[in-house]
Amino acid sequence: MIEISGLRKTYRSRKGSVTAVDGVDLHVGEGAVFGVLGQSGAGKSTLLRCVNMLERPDAGTVRVGGQEMTSLRRKQLRIARHGIGMIHQHFALLSSRTVAGNVAFALEVTGAPRAERKARVAELLELVGLTGRADAYPAQLSGGQKQRVGIARALAARPKVLLSDEATSALDPETTDSILRLLLDLNRRLGLTILLITHEMTVVKRICTSAAVMRDGRFVESGAIADLLRAPGSELARDLFPLDGPTAVDGATVVDVTVSGPEADEPIIAELARRFAADVRILGGSVETLAATRAGRWRIALPGGAEDNREALEFLRERGVLS
Repeated sequence: MIEISGLRKTYRSRKGSVTAVDGVDLHVGEGAVFGVLGQSGAGKSTLLRCVNMLERPDAGTVRVGGQEMTSLRRKQLRIARHGIGMIHQHFALLSSRTVAGNVAFALEVTGAPRAERKARVAELLELVGLTGRADAYPAQLSGGQKQRVGIARALAARPKVLLSDEATSALDPETTDSILRLLLDLNRRLGLTILLITHEMTVVKRICTSAAVMRDGRFVESGAIADLLRAPGSELARDLFPLDGPTAVDGATVVDVTVSGPEADEPIIAELARRFAADVRILGGSVETLAATRAGRWRIALPGGAEDNREALEFLRERGVLS
Protein backbone atom coordinates (compact mmCIF):
# COMPACT_ATOMS: atom_id res chain seq x y z
CA MET A 1 0.00 0.00 0.00
CA ILE A 2 2.88 2.36 0.82
CA GLU A 3 6.20 1.88 -0.97
CA ILE A 4 9.13 4.21 -0.30
CA SER A 5 12.50 3.79 -1.98
CA GLY A 6 15.70 5.78 -1.42
CA LEU A 7 13.87 8.70 0.20
CA ARG A 8 16.04 11.69 1.01
CA LYS A 9 15.12 15.14 2.29
CA THR A 10 17.60 17.89 3.20
CA TYR A 11 16.80 21.30 4.67
CA ARG A 12 19.16 24.13 3.80
CA SER A 13 19.71 27.46 5.51
CA ARG A 14 22.41 30.09 5.86
CA LYS A 15 23.92 28.09 8.70
CA GLY A 16 24.27 24.96 6.60
CA SER A 17 22.16 21.92 5.76
CA VAL A 18 20.47 19.18 7.76
CA THR A 19 19.52 15.86 6.21
CA ALA A 20 16.26 14.90 7.91
CA VAL A 21 15.64 11.70 5.92
CA ASP A 22 18.66 9.89 4.53
CA GLY A 23 17.98 7.10 2.02
CA VAL A 24 14.99 5.44 3.70
CA ASP A 25 13.25 2.39 2.21
CA LEU A 26 9.84 1.40 3.57
CA HIS A 27 7.10 -1.08 2.72
CA VAL A 28 3.73 -0.96 4.47
CA GLY A 29 1.39 -3.73 3.36
CA GLU A 30 -2.33 -3.24 2.87
CA GLY A 31 -4.19 -3.36 6.18
CA ALA A 32 -1.00 -3.15 8.26
CA VAL A 33 -0.36 -0.86 11.21
CA PHE A 34 3.24 0.26 10.86
CA GLY A 35 4.95 2.33 13.55
CA VAL A 36 8.07 4.46 13.11
CA LEU A 37 9.70 4.86 16.50
CA GLY A 38 12.31 7.46 17.32
CA GLN A 39 13.21 10.45 19.44
CA SER A 40 12.69 14.08 18.51
CA GLY A 41 14.84 15.07 15.53
CA ALA A 42 15.11 11.52 14.17
CA GLY A 43 13.32 12.51 10.94
CA LYS A 44 9.98 10.82 11.64
CA SER A 45 7.71 13.78 10.91
CA THR A 46 9.55 14.65 7.70
CA LEU A 47 9.20 11.05 6.55
CA LEU A 48 5.46 11.10 7.23
CA ARG A 49 4.95 14.42 5.45
CA CYS A 50 6.78 13.10 2.42
CA VAL A 51 4.19 10.34 2.06
CA ASN A 52 1.43 12.81 1.17
CA MET A 53 3.87 15.28 -0.37
CA LEU A 54 3.40 18.00 2.22
CA GLU A 55 7.18 17.88 1.96
CA ARG A 56 8.74 17.24 -1.44
CA PRO A 57 11.69 14.82 -1.16
CA ASP A 58 14.99 15.69 -2.81
CA ALA A 59 15.44 12.10 -4.01
CA GLY A 60 13.63 8.78 -3.98
CA THR A 61 10.11 7.66 -4.80
CA VAL A 62 6.86 7.38 -2.85
CA ARG A 63 3.99 5.16 -3.99
CA VAL A 64 0.64 5.02 -2.23
CA GLY A 65 -1.84 2.45 -3.51
CA GLY A 66 0.37 1.95 -6.56
CA GLN A 67 0.31 5.65 -7.45
CA GLU A 68 3.61 7.48 -7.83
CA MET A 69 3.15 10.51 -5.57
CA THR A 70 6.43 12.24 -6.41
CA SER A 71 5.51 12.61 -10.08
CA LEU A 72 2.06 14.17 -9.60
CA ARG A 73 1.28 17.75 -10.55
CA ARG A 74 -0.55 20.03 -8.11
CA LYS A 75 -4.12 19.21 -9.22
CA GLN A 76 -3.41 15.47 -9.43
CA LEU A 77 -1.77 15.56 -6.02
CA ARG A 78 -4.77 17.31 -4.50
CA ILE A 79 -7.03 14.50 -5.73
CA ALA A 80 -4.59 11.80 -4.59
CA ARG A 81 -4.52 13.24 -1.07
CA HIS A 82 -8.23 12.49 -0.71
CA GLY A 83 -7.18 8.86 -0.36
CA ILE A 84 -4.76 9.67 2.47
CA GLY A 85 -6.12 10.82 5.83
CA MET A 86 -3.92 12.48 8.46
CA ILE A 87 -4.29 13.08 12.19
CA HIS A 88 -2.10 15.47 14.15
CA GLN A 89 -0.53 15.74 17.58
CA HIS A 90 -2.34 18.97 18.46
CA PHE A 91 -5.60 18.14 16.64
CA ALA A 92 -5.50 21.08 14.14
CA LEU A 93 -9.23 21.77 14.54
CA LEU A 94 -10.94 24.97 13.40
CA SER A 95 -11.99 26.74 16.62
CA SER A 96 -14.77 28.68 14.88
CA ARG A 97 -16.47 25.51 13.63
CA THR A 98 -18.50 22.96 15.52
CA VAL A 99 -17.56 19.28 15.68
CA ALA A 100 -19.84 18.61 12.71
CA GLY A 101 -18.41 21.62 10.88
CA ASN A 102 -14.84 20.42 11.35
CA VAL A 103 -15.65 16.99 9.95
CA ALA A 104 -17.72 18.45 7.12
CA PHE A 105 -14.84 20.71 6.11
CA ALA A 106 -12.93 17.75 4.68
CA LEU A 107 -15.96 16.90 2.54
CA GLU A 108 -16.41 20.48 1.39
CA VAL A 109 -12.87 20.34 0.00
CA THR A 110 -13.81 17.31 -2.11
CA GLY A 111 -16.97 19.04 -3.39
CA ALA A 112 -19.43 16.60 -1.80
CA PRO A 113 -23.11 17.75 -1.96
CA ARG A 114 -24.67 19.15 1.23
CA ALA A 115 -26.98 16.18 1.86
CA GLU A 116 -24.11 13.74 1.40
CA ARG A 117 -21.95 15.73 3.80
CA LYS A 118 -24.62 15.72 6.48
CA ALA A 119 -25.17 11.96 6.26
CA ARG A 120 -21.45 11.21 6.22
CA VAL A 121 -20.75 13.46 9.22
CA ALA A 122 -23.42 11.68 11.27
CA GLU A 123 -21.98 8.31 10.25
CA LEU A 124 -18.44 9.32 11.20
CA LEU A 125 -19.38 10.82 14.56
CA GLU A 126 -21.09 7.57 15.47
CA LEU A 127 -18.05 5.64 14.29
CA VAL A 128 -15.67 7.54 16.59
CA GLY A 129 -18.04 7.68 19.55
CA LEU A 130 -19.09 11.33 19.38
CA THR A 131 -22.81 11.03 18.68
CA GLY A 132 -24.51 13.90 20.52
CA ARG A 133 -21.49 16.23 20.30
CA ALA A 134 -22.07 17.48 16.75
CA ASP A 135 -22.92 21.03 17.86
CA ALA A 136 -20.10 21.40 20.40
CA TYR A 137 -17.08 23.59 19.68
CA PRO A 138 -13.46 22.43 20.14
CA ALA A 139 -13.06 24.55 23.29
CA GLN A 140 -15.82 22.49 24.89
CA LEU A 141 -14.11 19.16 24.26
CA SER A 142 -11.54 17.11 26.13
CA GLY A 143 -8.24 16.22 24.46
CA GLY A 144 -9.47 12.74 23.65
CA GLN A 145 -12.68 14.08 22.12
CA LYS A 146 -10.71 16.56 20.00
CA GLN A 147 -8.57 13.75 18.65
CA ARG A 148 -11.69 11.73 17.84
CA VAL A 149 -12.93 14.70 15.80
CA GLY A 150 -9.54 14.75 14.06
CA ILE A 151 -9.86 11.06 13.26
CA ALA A 152 -13.40 11.49 11.94
CA ARG A 153 -12.27 14.36 9.72
CA ALA A 154 -9.34 12.31 8.42
CA LEU A 155 -11.73 9.50 7.46
CA ALA A 156 -14.32 11.74 5.81
CA ALA A 157 -13.24 11.09 2.22
CA ARG A 158 -13.01 7.31 2.83
CA PRO A 159 -9.21 7.06 2.58
CA LYS A 160 -7.44 3.73 2.41
CA VAL A 161 -4.39 5.11 4.24
CA LEU A 162 -4.24 6.97 7.55
CA LEU A 163 -1.12 8.86 8.65
CA SER A 164 -0.75 9.56 12.36
CA ASP A 165 1.67 12.27 13.49
CA GLU A 166 2.28 11.64 17.23
CA ALA A 167 -1.49 11.48 17.63
CA THR A 168 -1.42 10.44 21.30
CA SER A 169 1.61 12.28 22.68
CA ALA A 170 -0.50 15.20 24.00
CA LEU A 171 -2.92 12.86 25.81
CA ASP A 172 -2.92 11.28 29.25
CA PRO A 173 -2.35 7.49 29.50
CA GLU A 174 -6.02 6.53 29.86
CA THR A 175 -7.08 8.69 26.92
CA THR A 176 -4.13 7.42 24.89
CA ASP A 177 -5.34 3.87 25.45
CA SER A 178 -8.86 4.72 24.27
CA ILE A 179 -7.55 6.40 21.09
CA LEU A 180 -5.28 3.43 20.34
CA ARG A 181 -8.22 1.05 20.78
CA LEU A 182 -10.21 3.19 18.35
CA LEU A 183 -7.42 3.17 15.75
CA LEU A 184 -7.03 -0.59 16.03
CA ASP A 185 -10.79 -1.03 15.68
CA LEU A 186 -10.84 1.19 12.58
CA ASN A 187 -7.94 -0.76 11.12
CA ARG A 188 -9.82 -4.02 11.52
CA ARG A 189 -13.31 -2.82 10.56
CA LEU A 190 -12.36 -0.63 7.60
CA GLY A 191 -9.23 -2.46 6.41
CA LEU A 192 -7.41 0.82 6.98
CA THR A 193 -3.65 0.92 6.43
CA ILE A 194 -2.05 3.01 9.19
CA LEU A 195 1.42 4.54 9.20
CA LEU A 196 2.16 6.25 12.48
CA ILE A 197 5.13 7.96 14.03
CA THR A 198 5.73 8.00 17.76
CA HIS A 199 8.37 8.20 20.45
CA GLU A 200 6.24 6.05 22.77
CA MET A 201 6.98 2.33 22.95
CA THR A 202 3.48 1.81 24.37
CA VAL A 203 1.96 2.83 21.05
CA VAL A 204 4.04 0.29 19.12
CA LYS A 205 3.27 -2.41 21.66
CA ARG A 206 -0.49 -1.79 21.62
CA ILE A 207 -1.36 -1.59 17.92
CA CYS A 208 1.56 -2.08 15.53
CA THR A 209 2.05 -5.21 13.43
CA SER A 210 5.35 -3.91 12.00
CA ALA A 211 7.76 -1.19 13.06
CA ALA A 212 10.99 0.62 12.34
CA VAL A 213 13.44 2.31 14.68
CA MET A 214 14.63 5.62 13.21
CA ARG A 215 17.73 7.57 14.17
CA ASP A 216 19.50 10.47 12.42
CA GLY A 217 17.27 10.17 9.36
CA ARG A 218 17.83 6.44 8.85
CA PHE A 219 16.17 3.20 9.83
CA VAL A 220 18.28 1.29 12.34
CA GLU A 221 16.00 -1.74 11.97
CA SER A 222 12.68 -2.44 10.30
CA GLY A 223 10.26 -5.32 9.85
CA ALA A 224 7.41 -7.32 11.34
CA ILE A 225 7.30 -7.15 15.14
CA ALA A 226 7.37 -10.95 15.41
CA ASP A 227 10.56 -11.08 13.31
CA LEU A 228 12.28 -8.22 15.11
CA LEU A 229 11.60 -9.83 18.48
CA ARG A 230 13.72 -12.78 17.40
CA ALA A 231 16.49 -10.79 15.72
CA PRO A 232 19.76 -10.94 17.68
CA GLY A 233 20.60 -7.53 19.15
CA SER A 234 17.25 -5.98 18.18
CA GLU A 235 16.75 -2.58 19.82
CA LEU A 236 13.00 -2.93 19.45
CA ALA A 237 12.95 -6.31 21.22
CA ARG A 238 15.10 -4.91 24.00
CA ASP A 239 12.81 -1.91 24.50
CA LEU A 240 9.55 -3.84 24.14
CA PHE A 241 10.66 -6.46 26.62
CA PRO A 242 13.43 -5.05 28.82
CA LEU A 243 15.27 -7.78 30.70
CA ASP A 244 16.60 -6.62 34.06
CA GLY A 245 18.17 -9.93 35.11
CA PRO A 246 21.96 -10.37 35.33
CA THR A 247 23.81 -11.06 32.08
CA ALA A 248 26.28 -13.39 33.77
CA VAL A 249 26.02 -15.95 36.59
CA ASP A 250 28.99 -17.86 38.00
CA GLY A 251 28.99 -21.48 36.88
CA ALA A 252 26.08 -21.02 34.47
CA THR A 253 25.30 -20.25 30.82
CA VAL A 254 23.00 -17.22 30.53
CA VAL A 255 20.87 -16.87 27.38
CA ASP A 256 17.81 -14.91 26.26
CA VAL A 257 14.77 -16.72 24.89
CA THR A 258 12.14 -14.99 22.72
CA VAL A 259 8.74 -16.50 21.87
CA SER A 260 5.80 -15.27 19.82
CA GLY A 261 2.46 -16.56 18.59
CA PRO A 262 1.10 -19.87 19.94
CA GLU A 263 4.50 -20.85 21.35
CA ALA A 264 4.25 -17.95 23.82
CA ASP A 265 1.84 -20.11 25.81
CA GLU A 266 3.78 -23.35 25.40
CA PRO A 267 5.87 -24.72 28.30
CA ILE A 268 9.20 -24.38 26.46
CA ILE A 269 11.24 -23.72 29.59
CA ALA A 270 9.62 -26.65 31.41
CA GLU A 271 10.29 -28.91 28.42
CA LEU A 272 13.90 -27.75 28.37
CA ALA A 273 14.32 -28.58 32.05
CA ARG A 274 12.71 -32.04 31.71
CA ARG A 275 14.49 -33.06 28.52
CA PHE A 276 17.97 -32.16 29.74
CA ALA A 277 17.44 -32.66 33.48
CA ALA A 278 18.57 -29.08 34.00
CA ASP A 279 17.81 -26.78 36.93
CA VAL A 280 16.82 -23.85 34.73
CA ARG A 281 16.70 -20.50 36.51
CA ILE A 282 14.52 -17.68 35.12
CA LEU A 283 16.40 -14.45 35.80
CA GLY A 284 13.81 -12.09 34.32
CA GLY A 285 11.23 -11.62 31.60
CA SER A 286 7.55 -11.47 30.79
CA VAL A 287 4.83 -12.50 28.33
CA GLU A 288 2.47 -9.86 26.94
CA THR A 289 -0.20 -9.46 24.31
CA LEU A 290 0.88 -7.21 21.44
CA ALA A 291 -1.46 -5.95 18.72
CA ALA A 292 -0.73 -8.85 16.41
CA THR A 293 0.28 -11.67 18.72
CA ARG A 294 1.27 -12.94 22.12
CA ALA A 295 4.99 -12.57 22.71
CA GLY A 296 7.54 -12.75 25.46
CA ARG A 297 11.20 -12.83 26.42
CA TRP A 298 13.03 -14.52 29.26
CA ARG A 299 16.61 -14.49 30.45
CA ILE A 300 17.50 -17.91 31.78
CA ALA A 301 20.53 -19.53 33.36
CA LEU A 302 21.53 -23.14 32.59
CA PRO A 303 23.96 -24.82 35.03
CA GLY A 304 27.40 -25.35 33.55
CA GLY A 305 29.33 -23.83 30.66
CA ALA A 306 28.37 -23.53 26.98
CA GLU A 307 29.88 -26.92 26.09
CA ASP A 308 27.98 -28.58 28.94
CA ASN A 309 24.76 -27.12 27.54
CA ARG A 310 25.52 -27.69 23.87
CA GLU A 311 22.50 -29.96 23.30
CA ALA A 312 20.17 -27.73 25.30
CA LEU A 313 21.24 -24.67 23.31
CA GLU A 314 20.79 -26.59 20.07
CA PHE A 315 17.28 -27.49 21.19
CA LEU A 316 16.49 -23.78 21.68
CA ARG A 317 17.99 -22.92 18.29
CA GLU A 318 15.94 -25.59 16.56
CA ARG A 319 12.81 -24.19 18.17
CA GLY A 320 13.85 -20.77 16.84
CA VAL A 321 13.62 -19.07 20.23
CA LEU A 322 17.25 -18.39 21.11
CA SER A 323 17.82 -14.64 20.86
